[in-house]
Amino acid sequence: MPETVRNGARLHWYVDGSGPPLVLAAGLGGTATFWHANIPALAKHFTVLAFDQRGTGRSSRVEVESVEEMSADLIAILDAAGIERAAYLGHSTGGAIGVATALDYPDRISSLVIYASTTCGDTYRQRIFDLRLHLLSHLGLLAYAKYTTLLLYPPYWINGNDAKLRELELSTSKQLGDAKVQGSRLDAILKFDRRKELGRLNLPTLVVCCEDDVLTPSYFSREYANLIPHAKLMLVPRGGHAYAQTEPDEFNETVLKFFLSQRH
Repeated sequence: MPETVRNGARLHWYVDGSGPPLVLAAGLGGTATFWHANIPALAKHFTVLAFDQRGTGRSSRVEVESVEEMSADLIAILDAAGIERAAYLGHSTGGAIGVATALDYPDRISSLVIYASTTCGDTYRQRIFDLRLHLLSHLGLLAYAKYTTLLLYPPYWINGNDAKLRELELSTSKQLGDAKVQGSRLDAILKFDRRKELGRLNLPTLVVCCEDDVLTPSYFSREYANLIPHAKLMLVPRGGHAYAQTEPDEFNETVLKFFLSQRH
């Protein structure tokens, strides 16, 4: 993976495919590997850039100040990759990074998919994150990863993929920073709230969420769709928080239809 450095962190990124650029940004796990089931289909039509966020994966395991800091990291990666403007697909925390980038660097994002993300940190999310941090601090990374499985994947998918999930939990535990680093990432997304500014977004936007998502309930997506001018909302009956992994063919078809419709 290529690497660039910004504000004390090495930032690793990955490029595949050909065509117009499309950025993929993962959630709190923060790594490019989240998109393993999606990149082959997307790379047939786009030059896909995925990256490990500050504090995760092969990037430096350093604390995060804010979602806006991770947005500035993304701009540094785009500059290093020679990409002036790109379509953007962001999952959960990655969705917030995309919103911050579209607001603060409007010339760099051409179209936006906000997938299973949040407009703010509310009491429900605070309770979930408090427990996640407690597990990480007192029981370690593997316990945190096992609880994350229950938050990301719906029961029907867990029941059919137990062995796969055990392997994923082990690999995920090796890609995260310690409690201090991951705690800073949890805190950054809880503090993110740009709702008062969403009315000035002026780019094609699709908001996607599953109705059985327990980590980022669909009311956040409804709020995004209501506040962003002309945003389209797609609510899917099932798939959980990790819809891109649980129903990859369906997910790929949805986002490709949107992004391809924006190519002129």
